[in-house]
Amino acid sequence: MMSEPARPNPSTLRTLTLTALALLCFAANSLLCRAALAGGHTDAASFTLVRLASGAVVLAILARVRRSPSPPSALAWGSALALFAYAIGFSLAYVRIAAGVGALILFASVQFTMIGAGLFGGERPRVREWLGLAVSMAGLIVLTRPGLTSPDPLGAALMVSAGLSWGVYSLRGRRSADAVGGNAASFARAVPLAILATIIAIVLGATHLELRGAGLALLSGSITSGLGYAIWYAALRGLTATRAAVVQLAVPVVSAAGGVLVLGEQFSARLGLAGILILGGIGLAALRPRRRLNPS
Repeated sequence: MMSEPARPNPSTLRTLTLTALALLCFAANSLLCRAALAGGHTDAASFTLVRLASGAVVLAILARVRRSPSPPSALAWGSALALFAYAIGFSLAYVRIAAGVGALILFASVQFTMIGAGLFGGERPRVREWLGLAVSMAGLIVLTRPGLTSPDPLGAALMVSAGLSWGVYSLRGRRSADAVGGNAASFARAVPLAILATIIAIVLGATHLELRGAGLALLSGSITSGLGYAIWYAALRGLTATRAAVVQLAVPVVSAAGGVLVLGEQFSARLGLAGILILGGIGLAALRPRRRLNPS
């Protein structure tokens, strides 16, 4: 007689749900940033300031309602520095390099940071996880191949710094006792850094902010950044560093699909193939195989 199939573990379902929601927020955030910066509706420093400030307000309200505990000051300030470095590097880089090149550099840098930290911390990915990562990276190369020609050196360096910073921010998030409280503290401390960057941009005469740009930055900060990062922090509790790195490879695919549906970009066979490779690689690396049912 066969034993009954095991019911899904509630904690596993929670992690999968939170991870999917966070990745959707990241993809939407990418679209908002592209629309604002590539469309010339704002400059990088202004966008970053509005994004972080609006995210800080929303998270502060949530933290107060939930009575979330604040993380230790040292942890919060370290995370704030990583958050600001990611946000400003991301914005500045997309002024100088194409979106395809940026996506490849950003997520390759994230992979290097998180998987490297996992290895350093004693994680030993299985062959299946390495294979899944390789397949997903191949998909990213297929997706961004047209933009790989002579990227701007400074833009590429800025995006590398953004990817490394995002990887560090994600890893530090796993140490926070409360997802909302941790993000609220990080965003609040990152705002003064963004103000300083904006003052420097004003002195250099490099600022402009249209109403449309401000609206996109507000939406990016309050919803897809603030709430999205809080959800991601919560999801990280159920993910190893390796799996957290791999699942983020889905973001460029979702962003590309959003570009077709929302921004009117053309769908191509290359996009379809890249999506299959990236999502297939994620499934290979991140999903645990089912245990066989033993006769009873």
